[in-house]
Amino acid sequence: MVASGPAGPRRRLGAELRRLRNGAGLHLDQVAGQLRCSTSKISRLETGKGIPKPADVRELMRIYGVAADTEREMLMRLVRESRTEGWWEPYVDGVAPERFFLDAPGRYAALETDAVGLRAFDLSVINGLLQTEEYARAVLSVELPHHSDQEIDLLVELRSRRQEALRRSDPLRLVVVVDEAALVRVVGGREIMVAQLSRLLDLMQLSNVDVRVLPFGAGLRRAHMGTFSILEIPNDLGSGVVYVEGHAGETFLEADSDVELYADVFGDALDRSLDAGESQEAVRRCRDQHAPHGKASR
Repeated sequence: MVASGPAGPRRRLGAELRRLRNGAGLHLDQVAGQLRCSTSKISRLETGKGIPKPADVRELMRIYGVAADTEREMLMRLVRESRTEGWWEPYVDGVAPERFFLDAPGRYAALETDAVGLRAFDLSVINGLLQTEEYARAVLSVELPHHSDQEIDLLVELRSRRQEALRRSDPLRLVVVVDEAALVRVVGGREIMVAQLSRLLDLMQLSNVDVRVLPFGAGLRRAHMGTFSILEIPNDLGSGVVYVEGHAGETFLEADSDVELYADVFGDALDRSLDAGESQEAVRRCRDQHAPHGKASR
C-alpha cells in the first residue's frame, strides 16, 4: 500500500484555517497585516501549498479567537503531520525534476496519493501507472535526455511505487482513455512493447482499472490537444484537480470550472472510445503486431 504523506494534512489544515478566518469575518490582507506577512503566505497556507510553521498557526489561532483545547490540539496535530516527509521525497531529493515535479517537488505524487479516483487521457505513451519498468525507463530517457542513468533509475522506481495504489486495500479507481497511436508507436524496441502491452492486458482485468482505446477512426477530438489527468480528491482533503502536461511546464488547475471543462473533454473521448471488450482486443492485436513473428506468446 502506498504510504500517505503531508499533502492531505496540509489541505485539511488549510481548509480549517480558511473556515476560521471566514468565521472571524476577516479578509486575507487583514490577517496578513496582523501576522506581518504577505497575503500570498496566508493564501498558500489556506490552499495547502505552504509548509505551516507552528508559531504562525498559534498566532493565527489567537487572531481567530480559537479557545477550545480540542480544536487547538487538532490544528497543531495537523501542523505536525503537515511537516512530515512524503514517501516520494527520497526519490526526487537532489534529482533534477521529472516532468510532473516542475511545478513543485513531489506535488503530483502528493495529490495522487490523496486521490480516490483518476481519469486520464494519454496521447503519445501508455499512462505511467500502467507502465513496465523497461517501458518507463525508455520513456523517461527520451523525455529527460540530460538526466544520468542513476537519476532515471530513481524516477523509474518512483513510478513503480506510485503503481502500488492500484493494488492497495482501498485501490485507486483508474479510468484511462489511451489514443491508439500510443499502442502502435514503438517505445524502447519491440520486445519492450510486447511486454508493456501484455502488462496492460493484465491490468485491464482489475475491477478498479478501466482502460479504453480511442481508435484512429474516431477522428480528431478535443482531447487530442494534449495529455491530461483529473484527480478526484475526497471532500475532506479539498477538491478535484486537473494536471496538464506541456513542453514549457506543467499546470495544476483547481477551479471548479476548469475541472468541469476537462471532465467534459474526457467524457467526449470516452464516448468515442471502444468498449471494454473491443479495447482489450485492440491492445491484444497491437501486441501481436509488435511480436517478432507477428504473434505474442500469450
